Amino acid sequence: MTAPADPDPLAALRASVLAAAEGLDGAGGGRATLERPPKPELGDYSTNAAMLLAPALAAPSREVAERLRDALRGSLGSSAERIDVAGPGFVNVFLSDRWHREATASLLAAGDRLGTGRPERPLRVLVEFVSANPTGPVTVAAGRGAAYGDSVARLLELAGHEVEREYYLNDAGTQVRLFAESIAARMRGDEPPEGGYAGEYVAELAGELAARGASGDDLDDLGRRGTEAMRERIEATLERFGVRFDSWFSERRLYAAKLIDAAIAELRERGHVFETEGAIWLRTTEFGDDKDRVLIRADGEPTYFAADIAYHRDKIERRAERLVTPLGADHHGYIPRMRAALAALGVDPDRYEAPIMQLVNIVEGGQRARMSKREGDFVTLDELIDDIGVDAARFFMVQRSHDTAFDLDLDLARSASQDNPVYYVQYAHARLASILRKAGAGGAGGGGDEAAFAVSAADESSLAAAAEPAERALLRRLLELPGEVRTAAERRAPHRLIAYAMATAADFHAFYRDCRVVGAERDTEAARLGLCVATKRTVATTLGLIGVGSPERM
Repeated sequence: MTAPADPDPLAALRASVLAAAEGLDGAGGGRATLERPPKPELGDYSTNAAMLLAPALAAPSREVAERLRDALRGSLGSSAERIDVAGPGFVNVFLSDRWHREATASLLAAGDRLGTGRPERPLRVLVEFVSANPTGPVTVAAGRGAAYGDSVARLLELAGHEVEREYYLNDAGTQVRLFAESIAARMRGDEPPEGGYAGEYVAELAGELAARGASGDDLDDLGRRGTEAMRERIEATLERFGVRFDSWFSERRLYAAKLIDAAIAELRERGHVFETEGAIWLRTTEFGDDKDRVLIRADGEPTYFAADIAYHRDKIERRAERLVTPLGADHHGYIPRMRAALAALGVDPDRYEAPIMQLVNIVEGGQRARMSKREGDFVTLDELIDDIGVDAARFFMVQRSHDTAFDLDLDLARSASQDNPVYYVQYAHARLASILRKAGAGGAGGGGDEAAFAVSAADESSLAAAAEPAERALLRRLLELPGEVRTAAERRAPHRLIAYAMATAADFHAFYRDCRVVGAERDTEAARLGLCVATKRTVATTLGLIGVGSPERM
């Protein structure tokens, strides 16, 4: 017998439960859950469908559970060892060893499609993230936004959506003018102006631009050259961090293409613009904002808000269906006004999402780390990568929910021990690779590579091999990957992947402790090698979604 074609055995099992429930009342328990119970003696999976169906059937939930149990016995057949009714009406399903082996073969058959989603309607999602002013290096705080935004984009792609990653360059306005003045001051050997940019990087940049022929007297040219030079540095840092952008949107384009004028004109046509005290305003209070907002100041200069409206209008015109824009911790008030502006443009404000990124603190020796001497008043992302590496930096940046501030412990991140969570998960992957290498040197793999192990695991003799509890538990964890990807993508919550990776690694280490792989009875060895391949792929996929590598040796 060959492996079943369904690449998601857990989804197929859930469909069987819902079909059985529908057979009882014609509507089914649409809200029914299928979950792993808290104790293994309660079964492999448990459903509350009977308790949800009981009111519609006007019958006690235990009685409904017994009817559902009988229906499931017919649909699941030999895939279920037994099906019990427990408590007020839970139906607990104990699946056979054969089901677990076939489920492993299904995961192996999925290959590089492991975890891939098929949404009912794929969306075009524009994820705009980092977007720090091109007036200085990427800081650790911006690095958290980079790790989060890129992980969300990866999740959305695997979940089946079309994603564009974009960086918005604030390369116009007051801050750029101050940056140019700061560079010019350093060219003259002076201190930057009040409110300007300090730090050794400004002096270095001033020297580089002077060597290229830039003049401190032409501030417009100096601003363009300076911000472009910083953009290149920012791009290099982020690429080093594993983050690449599909597009870099320049704020200068908003002015050059008169996009701000066009946005205000449309808002005026829609009747939401008014003038008072010499300024032009948007009546955002009509759409839930706490006060109306200025678009053009009395001196004729557009506000940052006007530029942001034009930018988001441009995103919509580029056919983005979802606008995901992680923002800094001090931007709570920005969200309602931007949602109001989109509503004023006739756009559903729910298309705009702005997760708030809380702060990250660097801790060393139990104390907050000293700030960078080189840069003056902040720690750069490059410095963090130099210290703990890309993998640890990205793992720790995503480990906590984006809306929770956290301390990044440098001592823990540097340690090569099981206490370090990234080491713990990566070590599981390296140990899996070691098992497969050892098997390839003389085990029952039929050639020793992962593809050969996958084929052997789908042989009839391997599918018939008994499975120990630790094997079954590990396989059930692997089956959760598609659901974890789907949920993490929907909730924009890549930190869920960290918890899943840790749980998978723990289940693997228990399997490694309890079950001999290489050297076991031949059919059992082949089945367990297949499980090792599926686990290795699952760990690699999960780590890849957060931009962390999967080492073959450690």
